[in-house]
Amino acid sequence: MTPDQSATGGPQPTPQDTTAAEPPTSTAPTEAPTAPAVPAATDPDTRATGPDSTDSSGKGAAVSERPAPARGTEAESTGTTGEATAGRDATSGKNTGDGTSTGEDTSAGAKASHGATGDGDGKPDPWAAFGPAPVPVPTWYGRRGRRLGRIAIHEWTLAALGSLALAVLMTWPTLRYPRHTLPQDYWDPSLQAWQMAWSGHILKTDPAQLWHANTFFPERWSFAFSDTLLGYAPAGMIGTGPEHALLRYNIMFVLAHALATFGAYVLARQLGASRIGAAVAGVSYTYAPWLLAQAGHLHVVSNGGIPLALAMLARGHGWSLRHGYRPERRNPGWVYAGWLVAAWQLSLGFGIGLPFAYALAGTVVVAAVIWYAKRIFWRVKRPFGQRLLTADLVGGLIFAGVGILLAIPYFTVTQLHPHAERSIADIAVFSPPATGFVTAPGESRVWGELHEGARAILTWHPEMTLLPGFVLYALAAGGLFFSIWTARQRVLLLLGALVTMVLAMGTEFFGGRFTYVPLFDYLPGWNGIRTPGRLMIWTTLLLGLLAAGAVSAFAVRVREIAAERIPSWPSPWLRLATLVPLVLVLAEGTNTTPQPVVPPQPAAMREVDGPLLVLPSSQSHDQPVMLWSTSRFQEVVNGGSGFVPRQLDDVRRVTMAFPDQTSVDYLRTLGVQNVLILRDQVVGTPWEISIDAPVDGLGITREEIGSVVVFRL
Repeated sequence: MTPDQSATGGPQPTPQDTTAAEPPTSTAPTEAPTAPAVPAATDPDTRATGPDSTDSSGKGAAVSERPAPARGTEAESTGTTGEATAGRDATSGKNTGDGTSTGEDTSAGAKASHGATGDGDGKPDPWAAFGPAPVPVPTWYGRRGRRLGRIAIHEWTLAALGSLALAVLMTWPTLRYPRHTLPQDYWDPSLQAWQMAWSGHILKTDPAQLWHANTFFPERWSFAFSDTLLGYAPAGMIGTGPEHALLRYNIMFVLAHALATFGAYVLARQLGASRIGAAVAGVSYTYAPWLLAQAGHLHVVSNGGIPLALAMLARGHGWSLRHGYRPERRNPGWVYAGWLVAAWQLSLGFGIGLPFAYALAGTVVVAAVIWYAKRIFWRVKRPFGQRLLTADLVGGLIFAGVGILLAIPYFTVTQLHPHAERSIADIAVFSPPATGFVTAPGESRVWGELHEGARAILTWHPEMTLLPGFVLYALAAGGLFFSIWTARQRVLLLLGALVTMVLAMGTEFFGGRFTYVPLFDYLPGWNGIRTPGRLMIWTTLLLGLLAAGAVSAFAVRVREIAAERIPSWPSPWLRLATLVPLVLVLAEGTNTTPQPVVPPQPAAMREVDGPLLVLPSSQSHDQPVMLWSTSRFQEVVNGGSGFVPRQLDDVRRVTMAFPDQTSVDYLRTLGVQNVLILRDQVVGTPWEISIDAPVDGLGITREEIGSVVVFRL
């Protein structure tokens, strides 16, 4: 129906009936009003942007209802079908497949598309003002800008940036003086700062010598005396010297916290949790109070690859805890990425990586058994796909290959140093009692002072204070009764948490005869794990998933209450209530971790060639010496690791009387050319007197470089 028809109620001449038609002056052309479509109510916290593209309630993306038919004018409502059809033909063209209109020239829309001279006689078209505006053609930079904008506001981008900002805040003041301080202490962190520097340096200069480090001279395979953090080698290629090594360590320390938060968040989202529930899982996994005691162990803090790899593998297989297996969501690319991340996590150290490897292998076996059992006994045939199977085989081989290549040096070390192998008696020293699960370390801002008495009765409290958080305990307990997970899933998560807690107790749970000892005796490499309490990583992750289920269910309930309100919008108090669990978990994870200043590098370490020995020598003295050697990487006898080689123990014993003939001759047989004695560290040691003893007749010379006395052999 034309505008004139709708205005007068009957048929009117079309514009082509008169060649000199003037613009109408009485009534403006109108179109039939249409009822606006009401958008489906969505919640920013539950909109489906996760790996499963589902909202937190488990339903698919909301589909807007079709708007009600537009109510026409009285003439339209009473006109015949033929008249209505003629009116539509006169006012609109045919719709093509690409969304463009191809109406007749007699329609008003077509005239508007002809421009301002619609009749060709030089007169402006009176209907041009009512035509659609021309669609602008986006430029290449406009398209790129919109694409970057979508990436910038994507959930994963915001989650990564939020995790990074939170890591900087929660680890502060780590980055305040990153070239001079280290978190917790400067012993193990100095060793690990050297490890990153060495791996980066040697991979650039002589990769074949990677495992034969410059420390513990003249030992071979000395780089395998501890977990290596080899996965951080690319960072070690940037910069030289102790200051760069400290800066590198502190940056990686913060990034490790960010990755752990992001990885656990992504895993919880993939499994079906809401955003706020996944945030609780990510924060509780990273900032659990027990991990504050591990601030000096970067290889323990660097655990973010575990949940991230699991999330990628689950995403690639189209599986989530809430929705099960969905073949249409399979993606082999995510499977490859998941196996590669798992291999990278393994390269950071076997202390955390080995249990992860066994857990991953067990998951694969259980999944395969369930898959084939359903096909054989229940006749449930669901597609898997050749590409997905290939991705699993190739990715699994890469993961296994990396593990084997990394394990060879460690098996070689155990053959060369049999005393380095640990026994059950060694494990018993670090096995925590059950009270450790409710005891916080001294670095906890909330519970540190309150639990001082409980820590006093622990034989080695840095590895026995295993509190994952009382807030996490409460949320996980609530998740057993009120959760988005099914009852069976909750029971499985609880059983997993209890089993890992029992294993974390080592020999304290009935001697470990049926729990930890069989793993120690029969699983290859398990006897190299010295501290069973670090298995709390798995307990914390499983408790976090239980808590995420409870918080997600609470968020769903908030939306249900909001839907009953008029208007259907939750009050600010309801929205703030969903943030309370997250705030409480964060508060319990705050710390008072010290940031000691690292002893500065003596000038002699930059000038004296190796092989050399620095005295005094002990585990705590030698780790900063390893850091000082990063300027030139000259060979040094000193070294710190998980065990003391017999030869280094002999050196320390023989040189107690240095300089004397016996010690000089012994050092010469090892190939040592220079001995450095640090004046500022000899107080209370045998060298406090012998440092100035005469060297006549020993065939050596003595000179001073700053506060260091250099003896040249």
